Amino acid sequence: MRAAVRENAVEIEVRGTLGSQIPPMASAMVSAVLTHHGVPVDGARVRLGGSHCGGPLLVQVNVEVRGTAARVQVAGPTPSRAVAAAGARLDAQLRRLVGRWEPWPWPDPDRRSLGVPGAASVVRHKDVHLRTALPCQAATTMHAMDYDAHLFHDRESDEDAVVYRAGPSGVRLARQHTMRPPRPTATALTVNPHRVPTLTGDQATERLTEGWLPFLFYTDRPTGRGHLLYRRYDGHLGLVTPR
Repeated sequence: MRAAVRENAVEIEVRGTLGSQIPPMASAMVSAVLTHHGVPVDGARVRLGGSHCGGPLLVQVNVEVRGTAARVQVAGPTPSRAVAAAGARLDAQLRRLVGRWEPWPWPDPDRRSLGVPGAASVVRHKDVHLRTALPCQAATTMHAMDYDAHLFHDRESDEDAVVYRAGPSGVRLARQHTMRPPRPTATALTVNPHRVPTLTGDQATERLTEGWLPFLFYTDRPTGRGHLLYRRYDGHLGLVTPR
C-alpha cells in the first residue's frame, strides 16, 4: 500500500502498513532538525517503508540545502527507533553541509551491511543521465545523497565509473578500464586495485547474489557501458544504468 500525506510543510509518502502516529512523528522530527540548522522546511520529503505496524522501518528524508539536493536513509528495528535514527543522521548531514564539510566516518556505525548471500532479483531499474564529473565531485554527491556507491561519467578518463564507501580514506574510485590514481584533490581517494569485470546482466546478478557483495560495478557486455547493481534494504536488487 502506498499513500501520500502532508504534515505541516513536510510531504510524507507511506509505503506499507504503519501506525497512524508515525507520519506526524517523522514530520515533527524533520521540521525540528531543519529549523535548528536554518534550512527551509518547505519542499522536504519523507518516505516511510514498513511491512507491518511496529516492525522494521526504512526512513528516507530528501531536502534541499542552499540549492543542493541532500538525503539521508536509515533503517531501524521499530518505527520510533528508525525515526530517531533518521533525525540524528539528518542532523549530522546538515552539520556537514551547512557548516564545516567532512565525509562520513568509515566504517559507518549507522549503516548496516547489505552484503549477505542469497538469491535475489532486480525489482527496480533506474535508467539515468550520468553526470560527467571529477571523482572528487562525484564523492561530494555521494556523501550529500547518503549513497553507498554513486555511478557517474569520469571527466578525466572519459569512462563510466563509481565512487563508493571503503577504507582507508572512506572513499574509493573504480573506473571501467583506467586504474591510475585521479588528480590530487582535497578529497582523499583510493583506487580499486582490481579490474572491473565485463558481464551480462544475468552474470552480474549471479556474481553479486552468490557472494557477500552489497553492490557490483561492471561493464555491461552488450552495451559497453558501466552498470551499478546494488542490494536494497528489502533484500532485492536495484540496477542503475546510463541513459
